[in-house]
Amino acid sequence: MMIRKTLLTCALKKRATKLSVGSMMVLCLGTGAALVPLAAHAQNFESAQRQQLDTVVAVVNDGVIMRSELNERIAQVEQQATAQDGTLPPRNQLAQQVLERMVMDEIQLQMARQANLSVDDTELNRQLRSLAESNNMTLDQFADAVEADGITLADVREDVRREMLMRQVQQRQISQRVTVSDRDVERFLSQQPSQQGQAFIEETRARHVLVELTPTRNENQARARAQEARQRLQQGDDFASVAREYSDDRGSGMNGGDLGWVRPGQTVPAFEEAMTSLSPNQLSEPVRSQFGYHVIEVLERRRQDVTEESRREQVRQAIFQRRANEELQTWQREIREQAFVDIRL
Repeated sequence: MMIRKTLLTCALKKRATKLSVGSMMVLCLGTGAALVPLAAHAQNFESAQRQQLDTVVAVVNDGVIMRSELNERIAQVEQQATAQDGTLPPRNQLAQQVLERMVMDEIQLQMARQANLSVDDTELNRQLRSLAESNNMTLDQFADAVEADGITLADVREDVRREMLMRQVQQRQISQRVTVSDRDVERFLSQQPSQQGQAFIEETRARHVLVELTPTRNENQARARAQEARQRLQQGDDFASVAREYSDDRGSGMNGGDLGWVRPGQTVPAFEEAMTSLSPNQLSEPVRSQFGYHVIEVLERRRQDVTEESRREQVRQAIFQRRANEELQTWQREIREQAFVDIRL
């Protein structure tokens, strides 16, 4: 059984152990060394050969990524590609793409450690239960399923913890980079003439399937996969089931693709434009945004009564969220450029 992409893409990311100089073994060769049997020398040579098989493929600031880690991640990507009938790039190119993603993860995890961030066990357990429920399983059934894929629940637990740490880092950093002024709010409100002087805001309840571009999926493949998901939905398949199978949106994927009630300005422009053009219960064609291809369905619309003050705050939050989504990609490029990274493939 294949578990959600969130788990499969993260479950084998084991951190390399760093050795201090004091922990290294010092070999002192005396006059008795010449008396060691040749068989012992052969065994030592074979042992050294085995140890050399696992080498450093990237140095990231004060951390390292080992070839064994990279090979495990590549094997996981290849497994996903087989399950999804995806086409992989040449092995060398795939290794570079996968390693680059591992480098980005390592940079963000280092930032989390430097900031002394941690994940509460209660919240971690809640997240694991949500993952199990999103796959229509109990936690015990979920543990059995991941183990059938060659992954232990302890591995999954640690990987979820790392994802949550990276999310904390992203939220902290992006919140410092994005501001929304009163003028921004006024400008947005001025572009909504139908709501001037009225104490309501129009909300849309929508759900979507997001297909990202990944190392295993290029532009054409992402569009084709989104179109395949749309065809399944048109044929009457359950939206939540299709979203859990196809969607790369980790947040809404847990809720069967449901975004809840969305307000103007809360999503990126390409998504909002497509969503606004849909009637209730209508499916969009695959819509391209900076995040990939979306298949959107509008469930219903409503006018939500709000006070003027709360409406302004809701607009402020919507603008902030949209800008934060856009700023995240810029920030990730910057921390990658600022880090010391030595690729040794």
